[in-house]
Amino acid sequence: MELVLLNKYFDLTDLQKNQFNKLFDLYTMWNQKINLISRKDIENLEERHFLHSMAIAKFIKFKEGAEVLDLGCGGGFPGLMLALLFPKTQFYLIDARNKKIMVVNDIVDQMNLNNVKAVHGRAEEIKDKKFDFVVTRAVAKIDQLKSWTSKLIKPKEIHSIPNGIIALKGNLDLEKKLLSKSDYHESVNLSMFFKEDFFKEKHLLYVQH
Repeated sequence: MELVLLNKYFDLTDLQKNQFNKLFDLYTMWNQKINLISRKDIENLEERHFLHSMAIAKFIKFKEGAEVLDLGCGGGFPGLMLALLFPKTQFYLIDARNKKIMVVNDIVDQMNLNNVKAVHGRAEEIKDKKFDFVVTRAVAKIDQLKSWTSKLIKPKEIHSIPNGIIALKGNLDLEKKLLSKSDYHESVNLSMFFKEDFFKEKHLLYVQH
């Protein structure tokens, strides 16, 4: 099928178009076996999961050689979408639910994605890796994310903004109260990127490490 919204907001190559269509089919197939997303929501897969995840790509363009951790990736959101958009960036997906990591690894294998590694575990168990950015979608409050990832961010920076956390969030009122005055942060309402009503109450929160 043609993914209308992705083509509306992103200038995808023919390869990427084919990859996203295959990804759509794999999620549709897997969701019949494992509840990756709400069964009621599968018909909104493109808008509420693919496009929502790809909002991060409207905020930052990950560079070649960068390393990004998707913390609490679940079924692969937002990491797999970003991996297709940035094939020269390395994505490390981690989740405490082994069943979902098994699905992600199957999708990675079927799509021959060489820039993705998915593992079962928790952030505090990562001992030998550091990342330019940590991305998340609906995982935990920002103070918890800061605590879990404080030792996982690289000190050396290669992007236009300093390394840190990029989190897709709903209401930000509570989240901002959990930040200290010394925390540099930026927030963006996703309706700045996408015009569909779904995004009016969705936000991106960036916190510098």
